[in-house]
Amino acid sequence: MAENRAGSDGKNMWRDALILFAITLISGLMLGLVYQVTEQPRRQQQERKIQEACREVFAQADRFEEFSYNIDETLAQELSADGVKTGTVYRALDTAGNSLGYVIETTSGEGYGGNITLYAGITNDGIVNGVSILSISETPGLGMRAGEVLVPQFAEKPAVYFTFTKSGSQSDSEIDAISGATITTEAVTNAVNGAVRVFEQALAQTAGALSDNGAGTEETEGRETV
Repeated sequence: MAENRAGSDGKNMWRDALILFAITLISGLMLGLVYQVTEQPRRQQQERKIQEACREVFAQADRFEEFSYNIDETLAQELSADGVKTGTVYRALDTAGNSLGYVIETTSGEGYGGNITLYAGITNDGIVNGVSILSISETPGLGMRAGEVLVPQFAEKPAVYFTFTKSGSQSDSEIDAISGATITTEAVTNAVNGAVRVFEQALAQTAGALSDNGAGTEETEGRETV
């Protein structure tokens, strides 16, 4: 009797294991199928978000082309010391394919609530065309006001090293800080400065050449239009 019960328990265990394996296998296959079906729509949605964000800082552009660039180790270390990392760069193009400037992604890791990622649009002649914050998690009513208080202050100013002040800006290179949110102000300012530095070192020479030629059709390795 005991042997029969043991044998029955063993069979049940194997049966349950096989059922569990089959369920896991089918679930995995279904998840893979769902991922494949939704991959293209998700990619398209992401591309639309990128284009919308780029257009916020370059409304006059017709399209945006991913641009390969390199920064030297010294600049990378300087940016890192300020808590800034560089991201993707897009070249803003008009309807004829002429280059208008660049959209530069940077992230400051020193916001009060964590990372602050933004796009800075800089024209070929070195003017900040606009800034758009992509992600931010600062204090409501304080740091979260960066989009309405800080962002407009950068627009249409020369792309130089920016500083912030609590006593009222006296020049184009000074930004009025958000009252009670100095950490957020510094993080955003550093992120914009990171974009300026990338433009100065890695992009300005190309931008000048394109402006002189009046065209933006130069071959770019690994480029993708969004």
